[in-house]
Amino acid sequence: MIDKDGANREGELENGLDWDKVGGLIPAVVQHVHTLQVLMVAYMDRDALRKTLVTGHVTFFSRSKKRLWTKGETSGHVLDLVDIVPDCDGDALLVRAVPRGPTCHLGTTSCFGAEKSPGLGFLAHLDHVIAERQRDLPEGSYTADLFRRGIGRMAQKVGEEGVEVALAAKDEGTDNVESEAADLIYHLLVLLRGKDTQLAHVVELLRGRHG
Repeated sequence: MIDKDGANREGELENGLDWDKVGGLIPAVVQHVHTLQVLMVAYMDRDALRKTLVTGHVTFFSRSKKRLWTKGETSGHVLDLVDIVPDCDGDALLVRAVPRGPTCHLGTTSCFGAEKSPGLGFLAHLDHVIAERQRDLPEGSYTADLFRRGIGRMAQKVGEEGVEVALAAKDEGTDNVESEAADLIYHLLVLLRGKDTQLAHVVELLRGRHG
């Protein structure tokens, strides 16, 4: 893995790739670092890779325009680089990034059409929506109301929902415990935002403990 802050990152990554095998253009799969959703696929040459690593904004080589282009250079919807991982054969790249706005020129989150992340990645999508509610505080939003009422109310709801999960676990079947667990997870995400942190930080903490 080569991240954008690594020492000698340009040479280390560039020299480890099989440029001749792919005619100087390596396919780069861009993935949202938090939701794990695949956002787009494009190509990088050596100059695009270097510019990506130096600027921290994902840059490609446009086969139609015959030049480098930085994603979002006109729309402002840039891709902030987190890291780049080559595959085992050195002829493809996985680019993990944080998008600033929709990635596709059609205005969708992903060039593959899916607006919401699949699987557990949806939790990161939900966390993002909660952050928007915290910022905008729209009228009629239950989430915004929780933020207005403050951290005490958020903590109270997490406690209540935790008890509901424990009680539901003693019932037969799984429907009740799944429903109550969903309520608990949602209110926990709100509480984290209320404490100026987020799900991604908790995930990193868990990852460190697992390691």
